[in-house]
Amino acid sequence: MTVGLYGGSFDPAHEGHVHVALRALRRLGLDEVWWLVSPGNPLKLKAGRVSAPLADRVAGARSLARHPRLRVTTIESRLGTRFTLDTVRALKARRPHIRFVWIMGADGLAELHRWRGWRELMAELPLLVIDRPGYGARAAAAPAARRFARHRLPEARARALPRTAPPAWVLLHGRLDPRSATEIREGRRPRPAAAPPRRPPPR
Repeated sequence: MTVGLYGGSFDPAHEGHVHVALRALRRLGLDEVWWLVSPGNPLKLKAGRVSAPLADRVAGARSLARHPRLRVTTIESRLGTRFTLDTVRALKARRPHIRFVWIMGADGLAELHRWRGWRELMAELPLLVIDRPGYGARAAAAPAARRFARHRLPEARARALPRTAPPAWVLLHGRLDPRSATEIREGRRPRPAAAPPRRPPPR
């Protein structure tokens, strides 16, 4: 069984999250994607940001994640873990029969070097990165991307990612969903979706 772990505050959950989860399901051939609704993002807490109550965020996520292979969980709260590395290690220990892949947006990869134990995390499980408007170039040039550049798989091999020994990662491009929780909270209108880059016809 292969499972994508999609962690975040989901404050609030929105269709952009569904877009990312379904792309991961299809491109990687996953059995399920688990939305790990965090009780509190350490980086956001450090910056003084207060999230909505966990129960409200979970309810919002469940109202959207209606696909039969999307599961919304509060497993981090039950495990008592605060950092992604600890969560991943706990899940691997409890579910040794599952192949896990971590799913994140390109904005997450751009900041991955700020996560506690990020190098160890890359060694624990493969990483799928979904491009987001304005972050593709920054993500590709980020410290984590440079540090693990030789472990990056081409997009054409994305389906092999769940069965590739870590460290391994893929950056998926394509039609971009502009929605973000920040814009929704602040009442801003999301940017129009960006079309994928046009390629010249084959010669």
